[in-house]
Amino acid sequence: MPEPTSNILQNIVLPPHFPDIKYPEENVFSADRWLLGKKLFFDKRLSIDSSISCASCHKLSHAFADHLPQSPGVFGRPGTTNSPSLANVAFHPYLTREGGLPTLEMQVLVPIQEHNEFGFNIVQIGERLKTDTTYQEMAKRAYGRSLDPFTITRGISTFERSLISGNSRYDQFIEGKTSLTTEESSGKELFFSDRTNCSECHSGVNFTDYGFKNNGLYESYLNPGRYRLTQKESDLALFKTPGLRNTEFTAPYMHDGSFRTLSDVIDHYNGGGKPHKNKSPLIRPLGLNETEKKALIAFLRTLNDYEFISNPYFVE
Repeated sequence: MPEPTSNILQNIVLPPHFPDIKYPEENVFSADRWLLGKKLFFDKRLSIDSSISCASCHKLSHAFADHLPQSPGVFGRPGTTNSPSLANVAFHPYLTREGGLPTLEMQVLVPIQEHNEFGFNIVQIGERLKTDTTYQEMAKRAYGRSLDPFTITRGISTFERSLISGNSRYDQFIEGKTSLTTEESSGKELFFSDRTNCSECHSGVNFTDYGFKNNGLYESYLNPGRYRLTQKESDLALFKTPGLRNTEFTAPYMHDGSFRTLSDVIDHYNGGGKPHKNKSPLIRPLGLNETEKKALIAFLRTLNDYEFISNPYFVE
């Protein structure tokens, strides 16, 4: 598969109802940076045993999420959380399920150094790849310097910011290019209604408010959620609200991948969740009947972007 031309790369088209991408001053977009980042994204040498890459846990066919509840790391070490989708990650104000990092450049370091993910060190990666002449030439074209921790993290971030998904049937509906079916329209009305309050948390172009909430998944959590970062009891078992785009492609669901289907998810919220001291007051029994639940799922499926998951420029 030939690489895309600079002309295509420099004209990433955002849907008219999307905000502009805000690039860091030291890492504005360029074709050379994108090409470097893409190559690194698929390179398994970034993990200590050269067994996994970024793409191992963020697969194009799953909207750059994974099909496993928790993706295994190096040496077969068990994963700890479900891999979130990277679609439209350029618009996230902070990263990770705990929300502890403000930029993609910083977030890249997390899977690299996590024991159960890459289990490695960014400096050692630079040492491992320093004799790769292709990388050295690409880094100098992209950033005017050799491949090092700076160019590695900036390159990957540039590629990730290009993962724009905005051509679902719902987007086409918003732009007046298509209409929804009766069932999908009913689901849309339910989604944005006071009865379900779905849109209180799942709002904006990414269908998330980027807030942190407990949704009553468990009475007791193995994963402490945002508490791990803040050490505040009020943050215990709170997780960043996920976006709902391409949701049919990103199964399984929840921070631990414990729900296999969209029906499982809807049933959970319809039942009001389990008691927890930090459970959001928005989580309560909804009383949806089977027809209404199916309509809600039909609407969620309009957020699937088939063009995105088959984009040839995102293939290794």
